[in-house]
Amino acid sequence: QVQVVESGGGSVQSGGSLRLSCAASGFVISSYCIGWFRQAPGKEREGVATMERSGTTRYGDSVKGRFSISRDIAENTVYLQMNSLKPEDTAMYYCARYWYCSDSARDFRDWGQGTQVTVSS
Repeated sequence: QVQVVESGGGSVQSGGSLRLSCAASGFVISSYCIGWFRQAPGKEREGVATMERSGTTRYGDSVKGRFSISRDIAENTVYLQMNSLKPEDTAMYYCARYWYCSDSARDFRDWGQGTQVTVSS
């Protein structure tokens, strides 16, 4: 059964850090593009970071230089290290997979239930 489970969210103060995990089962993460996305109340889902099968990474403009996506193939888990967090980073964070790193979140499949990140000022 294909599944991803996000974890690691929480409440932090502005400037703090969190590391999110996306644990995959039923498929091998290195065979897909894995993306991290977020959605704040009343806003559209936004792409945060993606990692190609090759390991190439890409970031949304609002998180460049602060967030870092990585993977542990042995653990079949993708991580999102978030530093210098800002209140505007507050959102539900999701991971999902697709054959390639499409520019559209709608192409991605097998979404997890998400993990909440709340950043207070």
